[in-house]
Amino acid sequence: MGYCNIPLNDDYEAPVDVPIIHSSQGKDVDSSSVGWMQPIDLWTPLKEMRKRYRRDGYIWVKNLLPREDVLAMRKHYFSHVSPTGLLAPNTEPRDGIFNPSNDPLSFQGVGGHPQSQCIQLLESAHTTPEYDAFCKHPALRSFVRNFMGWEKEIMLKRAMMRHNCPGSLATGVHYDKLFLRGSDAEFLTAWVPIGDCTARGGGLMYLQDSDQLGRELEEEFKENAKSLSDEERVSAFNEHMADDGYLSHDAEGFRQTQTKGKLNWLVGDFEAGDVVFHTPHMIHSSAANEDEKGRIRLGSDLRFYEAGVEVDRRWCNHWKNGDKL
Repeated sequence: MGYCNIPLNDDYEAPVDVPIIHSSQGKDVDSSSVGWMQPIDLWTPLKEMRKRYRRDGYIWVKNLLPREDVLAMRKHYFSHVSPTGLLAPNTEPRDGIFNPSNDPLSFQGVGGHPQSQCIQLLESAHTTPEYDAFCKHPALRSFVRNFMGWEKEIMLKRAMMRHNCPGSLATGVHYDKLFLRGSDAEFLTAWVPIGDCTARGGGLMYLQDSDQLGRELEEEFKENAKSLSDEERVSAFNEHMADDGYLSHDAEGFRQTQTKGKLNWLVGDFEAGDVVFHTPHMIHSSAANEDEKGRIRLGSDLRFYEAGVEVDRRWCNHWKNGDKL
């Protein structure tokens, strides 16, 4: 199930019980079709990290960032958006507890359909000095350079923080290259959980060993798009794609259709300070947020290229609601 034979994190013990996973549509993913991601220690040799990344399509690095730095970012974000009424009364922004009197579908974040009064605060949250400093965290940036063997890295300005309230819609099934077709250069995605997030708290989940499947699907899309204009060809919303660019919103249906049920979804109990890196074609989604404490899942998606290569220039501006990327 995509696990490494070498014990790369001797202190980690996967939970005994595997959860049933819910997505936005379709059947639940039964626990028999769910496995645990295997994290690695920050001090694992780079050779082993790279081997694992190439083989599994992802690496989950424990404690890469100082926990308090991540929780400070969580506090900043929820303080920034608190005027929307997102948070439960008499709770701390750092805890990020959803106000249960709200309709979660009206308080969706990036990628959803938030209320109009929320949009300005969501957009401005991505341009604060605090978020800029967080994206430039020395521990993160030095790891990216060392892991990829780059002398210098650049991060696309269209970085995103996504919050997912309990009861809201999960992120659909996709691989990142769908949305970043404007350059052929290799890029690295970092998903940073901003706060603790259990497997049932809306965190990312990865389709086991699916990098190759993602590559095959992308080749099919490229073939079908040959007759389109250059602008349409690189769009995740062209006539050969779904309206919202995703492969599916039914994680179990996608698993059955595309892998005949042979591959499992892999989940994790993430902690503040962890970072997951994945390849451009690794297929992933998010589980529905069913956090028992009512915590809002917050995470940040960051994309890195080697300095000097041609990047997807459509992603060189800050995220804006409705920017169709």
